[in-house]
Amino acid sequence: MSIQAYILIQTDIGKASSVAHAISAIPGVTLAEGVTGPYDVIMRAEAPSMEEFGRTILAKVQGVPGISRTLTCPVTSHAL
Repeated sequence: MSIQAYILIQTDIGKASSVAHAISAIPGVTLAEGVTGPYDVIMRAEAPSMEEFGRTILAKVQGVPGISRTLTCPVTSHAL
């Protein structure tokens, strides 16, 4: 079962578009869009395990220039 999460991102002023564009190029990222409100970009990503998620996605996201803060929200799926 894969790990999925939304990551809410605050950026430096004027950087939301470039951050969203850079993030969308990271393997495993399925969505990266600019939004309004307390966060500037929202993204969704998935990986085979939490360890892989941290190593291959979070580490790369946190290295994108212009990001000032992130909040990771793992998705829990429940059978209906």
